[in-house]
Amino acid sequence: MKTRNELLSQSVERLRMAKLDTPELDARVLVKYALKLSDAELIGGSDLNVSPDCASGLENMICRRVRGEPVARIIGRKEFWGLSFELGLDTLVPRPETETLIEAALAAFGRGTPRKVLDLGTGTGCLLLGLLSEYPEASGLGVDIAPKAVEVAAANGRRLGFDGRAEFRVSDWDEGVEGQFDLILSNPPYILREDIEKLAPEVRLHDPIKALDGGPDGLSAYRALAAAAARRLAPQGLLIAELGAGQEADVAGVMAKAGLKVDGPARPDLAGIPRALVVRR
Repeated sequence: MKTRNELLSQSVERLRMAKLDTPELDARVLVKYALKLSDAELIGGSDLNVSPDCASGLENMICRRVRGEPVARIIGRKEFWGLSFELGLDTLVPRPETETLIEAALAAFGRGTPRKVLDLGTGTGCLLLGLLSEYPEASGLGVDIAPKAVEVAAANGRRLGFDGRAEFRVSDWDEGVEGQFDLILSNPPYILREDIEKLAPEVRLHDPIKALDGGPDGLSAYRALAAAAARRLAPQGLLIAELGAGQEADVAGVMAKAGLKVDGPARPDLAGIPRALVVRR
């Protein structure tokens, strides 16, 4: 039998040889998950032997990572806005740049509270539930065209304690949705169809294509989103939409055609890319 430290060292070396970007971090996450360890247990018990069954489970995970499967897909979860979200085959992996939308909402509302929130294309529910974690008096609805994604989002909501405040349902944009909302959030599909084949394998081979494909010009989903926002935003309500790199001007034009007003330049993510576009009715 091998010790925890030996398995960790071997895992790091294998991921490094596969030329992955973060071999040390990936190996630590996978070792902790496979052996069901905390950080303290991994460090404090580094010389303890690992059972053959656990070692075999880790070997399977390392092989999957070497083949390019994202760590979040292997362990089935991803942290977003300090919350842990379970994933599904029909959901995107939540990404750090999407947190920019919640930052933009906090900045836009200041000390106010968006009482009713709509998340269009909810996926895991990360945007809606992350937002609700900041506003205890708010409630919201998350919709997605993929039934399996809605199941995942609803399960995340229950597990994270948002029963009674967050509802999830299957819908094509705002079809069947009633009423108006103080805030609409959306991370729509925005990749140009012809560019999907150029995406990194971790995205192209493991994220659902429907959640990526923005049509021939990358703007198809924004047109539907703008129309839905024009119908569903309350007076003085806000839409905050995620942007792809270089899309700010084009998406602002789509919003203007729908009678919506862009509220200043888009908020940049940590890489400096304009990421969260704030739009008013």
